[in-house]
Amino acid sequence: MTAVLDYGVGNLFSLQSSLRVLGLETEVTGQAEKLRAADRIILPGVGAFGDARAKLDETGLVPVLLEEAERKPLLGICLGMQLLFDRSFEYGEHPGLGLIPGDVAELREDLVDKTLKIPHMGWNRLETAKEDPLFRYFQNGEYVYYVHSFYARNCRESTLGVSQYGNLAVTGVVRRGNVWGTQFHPEKSGDAGLRLLRAFAEL
Repeated sequence: MTAVLDYGVGNLFSLQSSLRVLGLETEVTGQAEKLRAADRIILPGVGAFGDARAKLDETGLVPVLLEEAERKPLLGICLGMQLLFDRSFEYGEHPGLGLIPGDVAELREDLVDKTLKIPHMGWNRLETAKEDPLFRYFQNGEYVYYVHSFYARNCRESTLGVSQYGNLAVTGVVRRGNVWGTQFHPEKSGDAGLRLLRAFAEL
């Protein structure tokens, strides 16, 4: 069973719908015992990093999440991926979960190309940098769907895939041990995204 963590900031409907399409046993939950009983966990997220971290802290589930990440697959999606890192500089400095070394910074026009818009929104090619079980059904160069104004950096060792946005190679997929993250939304990335979720469900 895949547990989707509900802490008040995730786009749960689209994600749950995609998992249902795949025929996967899924439960949206904010209960510690259900996270512990699950075979794997998904940490979704939309909005601002600081607000999301505060809401996550309010649940009291951070210690459970850190403990379970040591023994089962955990996937962070979009802001959920950013929360996996050490810290974010989104409107101040905020601590992350520290599951993946690195930090999160603003996706500025001068970093990408002044002719490109921020946020990075829409379809972009994902170039896989390393082989990984998450890419079991995924072909290098397939298109995935992004919506974000901040990006993960200083995380080269854990980066599995990137998408070029102007002059910047945006971190698209990361992994450290049992912990994976996607900056894009697999649940909004059509068939390619469904295949990534299917691969995660088989981990």
